[in-house]
Amino acid sequence: MRLHRFLLAVPLLAATVLTSTTTAGADRGGPPSGPATATPIRHLVVIFQENVSFDHYFGTYPQAANLAGEHPFSARPGTPSVNGLTDDLLTSNPNVSNPQRLSPTQALTCDQDHDYGDEQAAFDHGLMDRFVETVGTATGNDPKGQPCQARQVMDYYDGNTVTALWNYAQRFAMSDNSYGTTFGPSTPGAVNLVSGQTHGEAAGGTITGDPQPLGDICSTRDQARLTGRNIGDLLNEKGVTWGWFEGGFRSCSARHPVGVALGGTGQYGMKADYIPHHEPFQYYLSTANLQHLPPSSVAAIGSTDQANHQYDLSDFWAAVDNGNMPAVSYLKAAGYEDGHAGYSDPLDEQVFLVDTLNRLQQAKEWKDTAVVIAYDDSDGWYDHQMSPIVNQSQSSDDRLTGPGQCGGNPARVAGGYEGRCGYGPRLPLLVVSPWARQNFVDHAITDQSSILRFVEDNWRTGRIGDASFDARAGSLSNLFDFGHGPRGDRFLLDPSTGQPSGDHAGGRY
Repeated sequence: MRLHRFLLAVPLLAATVLTSTTTAGADRGGPPSGPATATPIRHLVVIFQENVSFDHYFGTYPQAANLAGEHPFSARPGTPSVNGLTDDLLTSNPNVSNPQRLSPTQALTCDQDHDYGDEQAAFDHGLMDRFVETVGTATGNDPKGQPCQARQVMDYYDGNTVTALWNYAQRFAMSDNSYGTTFGPSTPGAVNLVSGQTHGEAAGGTITGDPQPLGDICSTRDQARLTGRNIGDLLNEKGVTWGWFEGGFRSCSARHPVGVALGGTGQYGMKADYIPHHEPFQYYLSTANLQHLPPSSVAAIGSTDQANHQYDLSDFWAAVDNGNMPAVSYLKAAGYEDGHAGYSDPLDEQVFLVDTLNRLQQAKEWKDTAVVIAYDDSDGWYDHQMSPIVNQSQSSDDRLTGPGQCGGNPARVAGGYEGRCGYGPRLPLLVVSPWARQNFVDHAITDQSSILRFVEDNWRTGRIGDASFDARAGSLSNLFDFGHGPRGDRFLLDPSTGQPSGDHAGGRY
């Protein structure tokens, strides 16, 4: 059995300072446009998906089973290993059930328990041995009508199902040591992505659950508003174009069938495209578009107008096609394609990811673009790696080291704000870019607020302040190679198989 070291007091993580001083347009032809950046990355696209632990998608990377009838995956020579599921963890796991492989036909699964306190209880003081009892789902049915089994929380996919993601990892760069900033479900993850600060709920508390944004015309249940600043405020102050683009934002009633990639036409249920608690900027009045107003024009996308930087996903492509792709763009798939167990699946997620990346690679901005693929939370899915606890908490919701406890040292509660126990579960993180390292696995500690810190450093916005996790976030710089010019080939995949298409090296910039 692997021994997991439990860290309750970790020094602030030193983030490598971005040292490139590339100016817009320099060494790539054409005049500068927009504020200068600290690296050659002039356009950042963050694809923020749903509810996946690292082991759930990459536990056996780069070895796939390659069973008959499945899309095969073969690793490139020299592919580095990851901190994944060892033979011991697969056959003698400390949990009451061993992890089992899920095939492509098992893509539609039950949603697992991913509450803030329950995830901590699954970690069990760092022993990582109580996932089945605390976050496994044993009631109800999956979308195909099969009864949920708590032991399924241990299971994982390999490169025969999440084929595109494994291929992107082969071609570009990924991390095997990146975490949710705190424990908990979608809303804390989304908010940490844009502010690193889940405290500041208008009633005086910290968000640990999934309230919907107060006043959003699509909100239907418990609602909350956050005070404080987010990255949108900082980008506005610097005159940097940006936007959050979410499937279904234009219409609260837009819906799609669940399991489209598996032939679903409604028999597995329907899911709303827009999910209010997945949209972090709607929690802040300074960046909210509560009435879901459209942009005043295509040319205005990315700038401040009645849409206030909050858009439908279709607006992103309208901007790209019009030649005014924002400098910083956050993309959120419609519900059925966001990967969330219970109403989405890895195969529908793959269609979204591949369609998006194929199209981006053919845009004129690709030569100075970086795409970060990241996730909001783990859904409770098993991951064997204990997270470093860089921030303690002693709120009633905490359960990591005892009832009401995530550690016991009040001096380790940043800003005095409880309910921010973290880091939380380990999550996938990939960088797809002409500037990304090739077939590279980064082992440096990062978290969701590391993406926030990259934006801050690259566009020189300064920090959020007020005990935001951005101040201690690890750097994403290891995932890039800024010492050489951008790679000029494109890597296009088939969205239905995740395999390279016939013209994957389809031209140069």
